[in-house]
Amino acid sequence: MDATASSKFSDVDEYGFKRGDHFDYNNYSKFMDGYLKTLTRRRMKWEAILQQNTDLTQVDAKLKRYIRKGIPGPYRPDVWMKISGAAAAQRRSPDLFRNLLRTEPFDKEISDSISIDLPRTFPDNIHFDMKKQRLYNILIAYAHHNRDVGYCQGLNYIAGLLLIVTDDEEKSFWLLKHIVENIVPQYHSHNMANLLRDLAVFRELVIRRIPAVNRHVDNLGLPYPVIASKWFICIFAEVLPVETVLRIWDCVFAEGYKIVFRAALTMFVTHKNAILGCDDIAALANLFRDTMIQDNIVTDCHGFVEAMFSLRLKRSELESLRKVAVLNTA
Repeated sequence: MDATASSKFSDVDEYGFKRGDHFDYNNYSKFMDGYLKTLTRRRMKWEAILQQNTDLTQVDAKLKRYIRKGIPGPYRPDVWMKISGAAAAQRRSPDLFRNLLRTEPFDKEISDSISIDLPRTFPDNIHFDMKKQRLYNILIAYAHHNRDVGYCQGLNYIAGLLLIVTDDEEKSFWLLKHIVENIVPQYHSHNMANLLRDLAVFRELVIRRIPAVNRHVDNLGLPYPVIASKWFICIFAEVLPVETVLRIWDCVFAEGYKIVFRAALTMFVTHKNAILGCDDIAALANLFRDTMIQDNIVTDCHGFVEAMFSLRLKRSELESLRKVAVLNTA
């Protein structure tokens, strides 16, 4: 490793996450040399657009283009709230979150489940110990608000990352509510019906786009739910590098569930040769579990998002495949 490259960057990223022992400082340095300039330009453009338009509830072509190129970190909390509709929902029920926290005694089983998962949530984040009570508040409030979901593992990662970005319990609650109920409904319910449906849809997309990769995965015997369940349940939180996840989430809040499929399909397309190069199921599992989720392809968040939108994918195709998947499981 180049000592100069490693000395330029802390072993902790801007969100408080420790960089791994095998973090590639050299390639990250090359990427950041260009990306920092991009971030500066984007921030200036966002300052201009926010001065012109503080509403943001209508995502027109220009705003969508800006969002796809990345929302600057300081603006993310408010922009996410507005483009998703979470801010409007909060205005309709301004006391909901605080009232839910007053509904004690909380359900003991739910409370215990959340408490067990708190120490497991982002243990590699140096700031998160101080946020655990706040994360508990978000999760317990939502569990009592949506009894059909209650608490499901994976929600801790989504809510935890929302809290890191917003530093606001109430905004995190409303954004979590939007994700669970509008972006990925019934992914986190007890039967996870829509998650299983969408994993079948994802497999069909791989068959259509890169059939050789699907044949190889099938031949080695690694099921798609093993590969991608966490991708969909957590919307890539605790899977991909944080800045890449946040760039994906920028688009998710603006454009909805289709982005989750775009990101998942991009993982396969950009790693096609690596997948085909695996000779057995152990090597393939290791690729998906470890190598793929921290390599230079996914660390370059800008390049990864550009690759996402280079794919041909229409909402009508997804809806059609969803109908077929439901019929096949009926």
